[in-house]
Amino acid sequence: MNPLEETLRDEIRRDGPMRFDRFMDAALYRPALGYYMRHRDPFGVDGDFFTASQLQPVFGQLIAVRIRQIWMECERPEHFSVVELGPGRGEMRQWASPFAYRCVGPEDDLPEEIHGVVFANEFFDALPVRAGAMLHGELREFFVAAKRDEFIFAPGAPFQNENAEYVRRYWPALAEGCKFEIGAQALLWIDRISRALRSGRLVAIDYGYSTRESVRFTEGTLMTYRRHIASGDVLREVGQRDITAHVCFTALEARARLGGMLNVGVESFAATLLAALPLAPKTIMDDPRNRQQLKTLLYGMGECFRTLHTCAP
Repeated sequence: MNPLEETLRDEIRRDGPMRFDRFMDAALYRPALGYYMRHRDPFGVDGDFFTASQLQPVFGQLIAVRIRQIWMECERPEHFSVVELGPGRGEMRQWASPFAYRCVGPEDDLPEEIHGVVFANEFFDALPVRAGAMLHGELREFFVAAKRDEFIFAPGAPFQNENAEYVRRYWPALAEGCKFEIGAQALLWIDRISRALRSGRLVAIDYGYSTRESVRFTEGTLMTYRRHIASGDVLREVGQRDITAHVCFTALEARARLGGMLNVGVESFAATLLAALPLAPKTIMDDPRNRQQLKTLLYGMGECFRTLHTCAP
């Protein structure tokens, strides 16, 4: 076992089985030991996965077009900033120019007031989730237990109150044995953004599903990635693998509206890119590398990824 696994095993033996969201939080964000907190770069060819922002420069150039468009829609204010959410490399910094730029990680606080764009690229899928399954007609929560030198899922008590309501609302077609996740932390981040964003827009790109599509995921959506190979075994090699859960865009939309956000909508990632293309400098598509990168974005991610966009309350 690695040091993080040993630490979690000891915590579980001392305190009992651990809720999965706490396990996932430790696996990703435990200081010095979590996947995103170790001194290594998980992105790119030599890492474990690509994100859209690694397909530069065309991704950054097109998002920069969208940011400038939002700035003009806001009547070109003097004080306008780009706040990027995520534990990435901060690739958008160069494309946010000439606006003020700030990168905010999952463990950080948002600025109290934001006038500009909150940009999130594959941020929400890396937020810890609670997990469970429909067992004997009850929405039972999954905990993580330690068995010898491995971790296993152990069913716990049924979900209650707002957690049970979340499942009934966003996973309405669960059959016996079907698994699910509750993205409570994602909703809390939407609340924070709703309070902080005084003018401008939220633009959030991620992979996910609508309530209507949740029926496709009978095993839930938890995944782990190592060396560009995906696996459903999220309890193995803890801290050395990325762990993600698909984003429920229906839940994010509803929460954004509840927080007073305006013009809330979801579109395909392809639609987001194609809308920016006519406004981009023509020289972008003169570069053969850019054309190839755009094809990769459109056909590799364009339909499975989506964009949540809102206006400030």
